[in-house]
Amino acid sequence: MLSRTADHLFWMARYMERAENTARMLDVNLQTSLLPQSANRAEAGWRGLLGISELEDNFKKKYGEVNAHNVMHFMVRDENNFSSILNCLRAARENARAVRGALTTEVWETQNQTWLGFLKQLNSGAFERDPASLFDWVKYRSHLSRGVRTGTMLEDEAMYFLRLGTFLERADNTARLLDAKLHALGGALTQSQNGNGHHGQAQSQGQGQHESQEVDFYYWSAVLRSVSAFEIYRRVYRNVIRPEKVAELLILRPDMPRSLLACLNGIMEQLQLVANDHSRETMRLAGKLQAQLRWGTIEEIMEEGLHEYLVEFLRCVGDLGVGISQDFLVPMAEA
Repeated sequence: MLSRTADHLFWMARYMERAENTARMLDVNLQTSLLPQSANRAEAGWRGLLGISELEDNFKKKYGEVNAHNVMHFMVRDENNFSSILNCLRAARENARAVRGALTTEVWETQNQTWLGFLKQLNSGAFERDPASLFDWVKYRSHLSRGVRTGTMLEDEAMYFLRLGTFLERADNTARLLDAKLHALGGALTQSQNGNGHHGQAQSQGQGQHESQEVDFYYWSAVLRSVSAFEIYRRVYRNVIRPEKVAELLILRPDMPRSLLACLNGIMEQLQLVANDHSRETMRLAGKLQAQLRWGTIEEIMEEGLHEYLVEFLRCVGDLGVGISQDFLVPMAEA
């Protein structure tokens, strides 16, 4: 396959996945912002979302106050934000248009209709009336896009690069989502565990600084719902929602579709299918990251500190993306 074609397919999938995950992050922030909390705590949640997405400086250039309205407008429809849902869906559609010959008619039409449908929703005021419904719509269209690709496309290199882009973007966004909510809770997860599992003790000591156990429950419930994992958690753990178990599910469970390990398993599988003479170092990096997740334990991660672990993981995923670009794709300025 021509590297330019692979490049368009890879980024088409990444941008579609990024749009979905941006909708997921906004949805969970919208849900948690409705919990009883101080104005400073609510602002910290929205500021954390910008910080984890590395968009705070860009936001400050145009908006003054950090609040739900400004952040959602910036992340959904701001044309100057390269990671807004608007720009992600536009980029996904343009990359699909550039390689229509490599896609089935159904895949192209789904991508094109998603873009047109999103514009229609923005112009009709649907976003302002009910942002949660718009976020659900974006998630649904992303699911539809993946389903149509799986159901109509040949299992060849085009599909491999589409999946590679999807898994890489999903790994990045799951880590960012976890870190964003940890930031919103003021690091409560690492403090509550302290490497020894004394959650109740730390929670009682932090009454003046952190949310109560009830609010903590709703925060992590929202995180699970944002990655469609609430029912999965109940099936796997069969007990109350505990932050360290949420982290374990979203990091180390290979059977959880959006976990970091599941994403790395998918990345390795696709890399093995497209490997070439120049991709040995990229394969080594991906294999090392996969092994760390496969053989790691949540106790080790908690001892290191969840925030520190996620920051390092995001750095490695960034390096992996650079390696994939250099080995297989036409380098692009956008990210």
